[in-house]
Order: sequence, then C-alpha cells, then structure tokens
Amino acid sequence: MSKGTVVLAYSGGLDTSCILVWLKEQGYDVITYLANIGQDEDFEAARKKAESLGAKKVFIEDLRAEFVEEFIWPSVQANAIYEDRYLLGTSIARPCIARRQVQIAKQEGAQYVSHGATGKGNDQIRFELTCYALYPEVKVGTGHLTPKHGIPVPVTPKAPWNITPQKLKNHAPSDLFLMTKSPEDSPNVPDMVEIKFNKGVPVMVTHLKEGTTKTTPLDIFSYLNELGGKHGVGRIDIVENRFIGMKSRGIYETPGGTILYHAHLDIETFTMDREVRRIKQDLGIKFSELLYNGFWYSPECKFLRHCIAKSQENVEGKVQLSVFKGHVYILGRESPGSLYNEELVSMDVQGDYDPCDASGFIKINAVRLREHHRMEREAQLKQ
Repeated sequence: MSKGTVVLAYSGGLDTSCILVWLKEQGYDVITYLANIGQDEDFEAARKKAESLGAKKVFIEDLRAEFVEEFIWPSVQANAIYEDRYLLGTSIARPCIARRQVQIAKQEGAQYVSHGATGKGNDQIRFELTCYALYPEVKVGTGHLTPKHGIPVPVTPKAPWNITPQKLKNHAPSDLFLMTKSPEDSPNVPDMVEIKFNKGVPVMVTHLKEGTTKTTPLDIFSYLNELGGKHGVGRIDIVENRFIGMKSRGIYETPGGTILYHAHLDIETFTMDREVRRIKQDLGIKFSELLYNGFWYSPECKFLRHCIAKSQENVEGKVQLSVFKGHVYILGRESPGSLYNEELVSMDVQGDYDPCDASGFIKINAVRLREHHRMEREAQLKQ
C-alpha cells in the first residue's frame, strides 16, 4: 500500500531525480512538478525523465506571467536589494514556485511536498515557510541523498562550479554566466530605451532607435533581460549573509532587474516627496530582508507590500536610459507628476523663494553645531 502522495518540486537534475527514486522506494506515490519561470530548460526531456523514474503524474507549469506581475513588479516598486547589492532574483522566484506546488498538492490530495534544496542554503527555508504559510497541514520532506541508481550527473570535471562557489579568491569562470555576455565582449554601440512607469511599475519599453515597443509585463521583462544580457549588465560576485547565520559566496546575473532598478529609482526620486521616500526606503530594506529570508507570505510582508504600493500611486512618467558595456546610464526623464520646479530651483529666477529666508534657516540649523563646538571647547579647557 502507498504511504501517501508527495508533490516533488522537480528540476530534472541529479538531486531531485535521486529524491524521486528514493521516495518511490519508500512506498510513496510521487507527483513531480516543474515550474517554468523563464529559465532555459528542456521541459519535455525532464518530463520523460520523471516518467521513466516512476512519477505518477508530471505537472509542467508556465508561471512566467504571474512571476513577473505578482512577484517581480512589487520588488521593483520596493527597489528591493539585499545588503546593498543583491537584487533577489532567486529569492523572488521561490514563493512563486512554492505557491503553485501547494496548489497542486491540495488539488491532488497530497499529504506531502518535497524539494531538493540543501539544508545549508536559504532555499529550503523559503520553500518550506511558503508551504507552511499556505498549507499548514502539509508535511514537508527533503532528500539530501548520495548520487545513485545510475542517474546521469550533469556536472563534469571540466565544469565543477555551481552558482555558489566557496573559494572566495578564485575568479568565476566566464561560462558560469548563462544570461549575460562579458562586458568586454558586448557591443561597442549602446542601446537606448525609454521605460514608461505607472504606479511604480513599467507599462511600456521602447527602443529609441529601432522603435521596438513592448507593453505586456512578461514581454517588457523578457526584452530588458535580453537587452541587458547583450551588454553584460547585472553581474555580481558577492559574499552575503545567509538567514541561517553563515556567510556564503553568491554569483548572480540580473540583467533586466538591474535596468529596472536604476530606472525606477530615478522616476521615484523625481516624483515622490522627500520625507515619504525616506520612510519608503526603510520599508524597502525591511521588505528585502523578509523576501531574502523566505517570509513573502508573512503578515508583516503583506503589510509592507501594501504600504509600498500606496507610496507608488504618483510614481509615473518616462525614463530614457542607455545600456552599454555592463552599465546603465540614465539620460533623462519626464513626468506629469513631477515635483521638480524649474523656476523654483533656478539660480537666475527668484520666483516665490526669498533668499533672505535662507539666513534664518541656516542660523536655526547652526544652533546645534555651535553648541557642540562650545561643549568641546570647554572640555579642552578643563584638561
């Protein structure tokens, strides 16, 4: 008799294939689930492999559109970036993938879910916190198994790196990057585009020379990934702090996300009140930490997403930028909700601003500085 049904988040690789075989040996019915979030993968080959290893059912789910609209766009609005450098591409994907896994488990009456994430990384935490948040009764199992059963090993001696190499002084090999060209091999002519935002999310991207226009969320993000990848944009090699307490090396490429980060930062600063933005910056940092640590479906993260979305109501307009040799250069911007007053800021036009007011403003702000200087001087005299 079957011990129950397990929905396994399956990649077609060695780890999850071993887990599939092991679960079958233990007496479980296994349903494999592959999520398409835009990665370059032979899904049909993975399906056939899962079926040949004994999967009862195989689900291949196209999550690309909902991934962009429901997970990437809120992260763009937040200017989400972990420890000042990591744009959270992997982190954002996990709650999207795990949500569909839970939906399949409920639909199929499965009592268990499983995955191939290792115990030392962040992904196990992200997958399992999502599963427990959305399906509290579920039992989560992992399988950290030794390779066996003659399942082909995809890593060869010539290419032994994964995305988190541990020797920090070793330079990452160029073939580690799949989405981006090396900047030195990228075109010698920049591409210039205009990105239109509404409520803090991109609604159109236009290539200024070619006239190419994209308007759906998936098309916009895919096009910016292609453009950024062509110019080597978005590569980072960092040491990061994992949630479980250890430091690790992370090598990431986020071409489209990097372009959007710079463009959104520019239009937001242009259209948002200074003090509101200061508060929103703090919220964005907290949001990034929650996302990295796997708490997308927590009540606090839901609250933050609501606050951040509220802050974006007037973030609209267009940003023109250049993508070239690994960099994103902002060229110009315009917005119907601009808080930039050309007359007010001009040194040549007085407008409604009385320069005499500056003297009083400066004196008031100098009170604290003068008192600090007085205290230091008195302390020196007592010595």
